[in-house]
Amino acid sequence: MSIVADAYTYVVGVDTHAATHHYAIIEARTGGLVADAEFPTHTKGLLRAADWIARRTGAPTGQDLDQVLVSIEGTRSYGAQITTLLAHSGYRVVDAPCPKRERGAGKNDRIDATTAARGSLYKRPDQLADARAGHTSTSLQILLTARNSMTNERTRAINALIALLRVHDLGIEARHKINRSTIATIATWRTRKNDTPTHATARAEAIRLAARILTLDTETNNNEKALLDIVKATAPTLLDLIGVGPVNAAIILTAWSHPGRVRNEASFAKLGGVSPLEISSGQRHEHRLNRTGDRQLNRALHSIANTRMRYDPRTRNYLERRSTQKLTKPRIRRCLKRYIAREIYRHLATTMA
Repeated sequence: MSIVADAYTYVVGVDTHAATHHYAIIEARTGGLVADAEFPTHTKGLLRAADWIARRTGAPTGQDLDQVLVSIEGTRSYGAQITTLLAHSGYRVVDAPCPKRERGAGKNDRIDATTAARGSLYKRPDQLADARAGHTSTSLQILLTARNSMTNERTRAINALIALLRVHDLGIEARHKINRSTIATIATWRTRKNDTPTHATARAEAIRLAARILTLDTETNNNEKALLDIVKATAPTLLDLIGVGPVNAAIILTAWSHPGRVRNEASFAKLGGVSPLEISSGQRHEHRLNRTGDRQLNRALHSIANTRMRYDPRTRNYLERRSTQKLTKPRIRRCLKRYIAREIYRHLATTMA
């Protein structure tokens, strides 16, 4: 099986930042640096960078684009725009492999761009994670980021409201967590003329917080409906899996992205942080929790596992059987998350091939 150094003439590494990107072109067979340059990230700067790559690699007419591989760091963040531009121009654009730096080695933008290029040289072309410009996962990521912001703000607002009700006697019992009906009642309050200034201020702030919480509830529901529409249009059968709702399905599809990004179920499990790591020594044979990978995907797998442990008869039978083997509930959950990752990967590989 050939490697990138055999299949391509040039590899372009891109180290991305908010204001500038640094580009390094290396010759694939020798790994030698051909040229490097830095360009700003505004539209004109990105166009100049694309033109510079074409001239330096000898492909200004687009005839030899299949001999140029572009390896970009942060294709979904700072590098999203240059990824879209180069992919639409006809280049193969991939996520740069995670860099491996020696202890005590120096670091700058030129080194990082060169490392992004050279990191792909000895991989097989089918092992590279292709970046898809304008893919459905981009829309899902936007909605998930917005949802995370909304849920965090809602939590802060509820905590602030509870603290306010506990400090000031506004007629609401707040020793325990308040429910949605109580929040709705507070939102309908009106100011009172005979209140003291402090009491009136506290009451007005409680009304504001309650109204904001209800607004966030509406926005979150609308966000979930938007996620559901995209998931149904992309992978409707994913929702048939037990414990997979619109939000978890969106997280899974964002991590999966497209066929070819994750090459096997072991890679998918590692991406989700559920691949067991062996820590055996002597007569002790153990595995520990893997804390690497996409933490959002890990959270989705954790949520699915918890749902199945409560409601799925097959999973509950598994839980009972493993409990008789003296495994703790957290260890059983870790095993279960690995099985769930395998099931989801095989489902996606079958339905989205």
